[in-house]
Amino acid sequence: MVLKISPIESHREREEGFLVYPVYSRRSGGLSIGINLFPGKKKCPFNCSYCAVFPFFNDVVFSVKKMEVDLRAAITSAHEQKIPVKDICFSGSGEPTLSPAFIDAFKIANSVREELAPEADQVIITNGAGLLQPDIFSFLKEAAASPKTDIWLKLDAGTSGWYQKINRPALPFDELTAKIKEFTAHSPVTIQTMLCAIDKETPPEDEAQAWEALVCEIAQAGNVRKVQLYGKIRPAPEDPLASQLPAFYLEQRAGSLRAAFSLKGITAPVEIYL
Repeated sequence: MVLKISPIESHREREEGFLVYPVYSRRSGGLSIGINLFPGKKKCPFNCSYCAVFPFFNDVVFSVKKMEVDLRAAITSAHEQKIPVKDICFSGSGEPTLSPAFIDAFKIANSVREELAPEADQVIITNGAGLLQPDIFSFLKEAAASPKTDIWLKLDAGTSGWYQKINRPALPFDELTAKIKEFTAHSPVTIQTMLCAIDKETPPEDEAQAWEALVCEIAQAGNVRKVQLYGKIRPAPEDPLASQLPAFYLEQRAGSLRAAFSLKGITAPVEIYL
């Protein structure tokens, strides 16, 4: 008897040592089976103001073997309940591409996906930090060539100033954006952008214009599958440092980007998730 699948409603639950966790995802449009390469504590070169991962620590260690067992169980349970699996998603409590287990875990998960859920996509949610490592850059380039792999690449800012405010990273803005441009010149990605206020400040107009220009430059190569604009809805440890912006602001930014895409002949859809 397969245990009934219980999708995690609060993303804080995944901080309790889960390697595999089913969630209902607004951006996936259904059941997403997450893989957390950092079940013991958060590990990320970004310290985003809106990050929903609360401080935690336990002695759970990631294991590719256990991940495979848990992933098989989650997919089988979903099938038994006739719940379509939209994707298998590498996200969790940190930047997945920087885990030493990432490449092996991805390959095993993809093999399980092909066997048990070939209709599902394999998603990697990344801030792009792994692109600065030649081996990860090459692996992601190879992975992105598959139509069933979708890299959701974070691009929250168009200027170094806003990048420092919203992402508070350990990586230089110019170095990271240069690598993103290099990667997207040949490999397809989905751009994901969080739009929220920081210290009650809406992104300045010059920031919004710079971000739009940067996205257009990246999309001009024809490798942007879509752009996802999403607002803050989850609680974060530093609330109210980051706060939700009104829906009309996201709609305004989306409309402006769509108009810019149209002028440049770019056909990538721009989606809003409130």
